[in-house]
Amino acid sequence: MGLVLTACASSGSTTGGEATAEAPTAAASVTPTPGEPAPAAPSPVPSTSVAPAGSSDEPTPDAAPATKRRYAVAAMGDSLTDPKSHGGKYLDVLRRKCPESRFDSYGIGGNMVNQMRKRLLPHVFGEGTGKNEQKPKYTHLLVLGGINDIISDETALRTNDKIKRDLSWMYAAAKERGLEVLAVTLPPWGGLKGWHNPRRQASTEDMNVWIRGAKERGEVDAVFDVYPLMSCGQPTFLCDAYAWPDGAHWTKKGHEVMGEALQAAHFADCR
Repeated sequence: MGLVLTACASSGSTTGGEATAEAPTAAASVTPTPGEPAPAAPSPVPSTSVAPAGSSDEPTPDAAPATKRRYAVAAMGDSLTDPKSHGGKYLDVLRRKCPESRFDSYGIGGNMVNQMRKRLLPHVFGEGTGKNEQKPKYTHLLVLGGINDIISDETALRTNDKIKRDLSWMYAAAKERGLEVLAVTLPPWGGLKGWHNPRRQASTEDMNVWIRGAKERGEVDAVFDVYPLMSCGQPTFLCDAYAWPDGAHWTKKGHEVMGEALQAAHFADCR
């Protein structure tokens, strides 16, 4: 988030075999009454008949075991994702719940999304660095950013159109390299006094409408809507229990809630 936001307080199934019926015993001899036709012989029981469903001698197929997946996620963001800015603790929750997966932070406090765009390829993929650096083979890119751009609408002339173009570029670059993209909406930050105003709140809401539609547009594979989770039904502001005194950064509890919900929604099958 903006420079002012970087100085927050620290804180195999089995299949039952078929049961073959025994051959029927011969019918008892019946002497017909004179003038009446002889009774028809009983139809033989087909040799392929099976035991009735639910019979005690037929095994019940076991449920197929759920497939677990090992994830490798690069999280691109600002101070909310940057451990050096006391962020990124939601990734710690994911690491704890998914011990065989990896969740790497590429958050830098104060970053706008145009800065994230510039460092996406060198930082996450090792491209254009001139170094023979072996980067992890990531399966997913998580992107959480945009508030610093909205804060910089006057100082850096950042507009929502510019933010959308930069996010779209990052989404496309990751998908072109075989990653699934998880876009995260902007959380509420109305408690940041001196920076937040109605115009910027409107920009935040517009960006979230756009991010929520990214999957439908085919730009991303999934969207995690963090705004209602972190607002507790109160518009504009973070939940009291989730907000640092600055009104924008998250407490440990906020990161825990974020990580728990993110894992349940998108990484429930993690290893």
